Amino acid sequence: MSSYTQPASKPHYPILDGLRGVAALTVVIFHTFEAHATSRLNQIVNHGYLAVDFFFLLSGFVIGYAYDDRWQKLTLGGFFKRRLARLQPMVVMGMIVGAALFYFQDGPAFPGIHQVPVWQMLLVMLVGFTLIPLPISADIRGWQEMHPLNGPGWSLFFEYLANIMYALFVRKFSKTALTILVAISGAALIHYTVTGKTGDVIGGWSLNAEQLRIGFTRLMFPFFGGLLLSRTVKVSHISNAFLWCSLLLLATLVMPRIGGADHLWANGLYESLVIIIAFPFIVYLGASGQVEGKFSSKLCKFLGDISYPIYITHYPIIYTYTAWVSRNRGMSFQTAFPWAALTIISSVVLAYACLKLYDEPVRRWLHKKLIS
Repeated sequence: MSSYTQPASKPHYPILDGLRGVAALTVVIFHTFEAHATSRLNQIVNHGYLAVDFFFLLSGFVIGYAYDDRWQKLTLGGFFKRRLARLQPMVVMGMIVGAALFYFQDGPAFPGIHQVPVWQMLLVMLVGFTLIPLPISADIRGWQEMHPLNGPGWSLFFEYLANIMYALFVRKFSKTALTILVAISGAALIHYTVTGKTGDVIGGWSLNAEQLRIGFTRLMFPFFGGLLLSRTVKVSHISNAFLWCSLLLLATLVMPRIGGADHLWANGLYESLVIIIAFPFIVYLGASGQVEGKFSSKLCKFLGDISYPIYITHYPIIYTYTAWVSRNRGMSFQTAFPWAALTIISSVVLAYACLKLYDEPVRRWLHKKLIS
């Protein structure tokens, strides 16, 4: 979901940056096509939402790699300042984009938008700046999101919780204690996906008991599994790692729904095995590879740079596209395709503009004021 800053003495993992970008673009494509789906069973890029779980695992890996051996000099305050400087500017921008596009999304998909007064929308935006989750009673969209102007804010909320847990006590865990935590979290993940009512991990964005359970289930194994991986993995050397990792990652995310409505457990088992086995393997391969050639190097850097901005700003554009689709029900996807393509392209352009004109300058300023 976000990159990290490691000491200059440590080698960087550009392939992991590139993979984060591949996952972020897949999320945008998944959400664009989702507007045309009629159920969870027939979504195009059906498992695109698992990119969030991949982000959590990747985040745990790079947090451990960047910070585990720095705590003799690093304070809790210093850690949290670094994470705030990295994450919070784009959280604010995502809410601003959501507010700017909110009233363009009125229609059958979001029928109550025209009844929301401007003051209430602006209040939701200001609360969104802090990532404090809103109760369902404060929802202004109708999807019961804890951040109704920018739905993906839920995953940043859980990202912050994971960072807090890591800094306060999990960083002190031995490998044995961390392994036990990861094993319990993995068992909970399998139990939920195999026995749950939906056969998938979709959810986590509402402030109620059921959705909070999904959010923590999706967070605990990937994040702390990634942390454990960073402490135990011994990287090797793998040629063409970015290509192979990208293909493996895309294969897991575009896999059609498994089992259908009659065998929900089969899809749940698939998703749990992807998160527990496939994603750590992909991260291991990515950490073991080297970028080969100038083009691959530039591609990985570009994908890594836009990964967080595109993830946190694309959904207001998706809301707008979804509203347009709902106002034109019965339209074929072939007819809508140019607008779907424009939605994806606009998301990339907006993310890059936010990165260069806002995120990087603000982060430099915050680093100078808070950290240097």
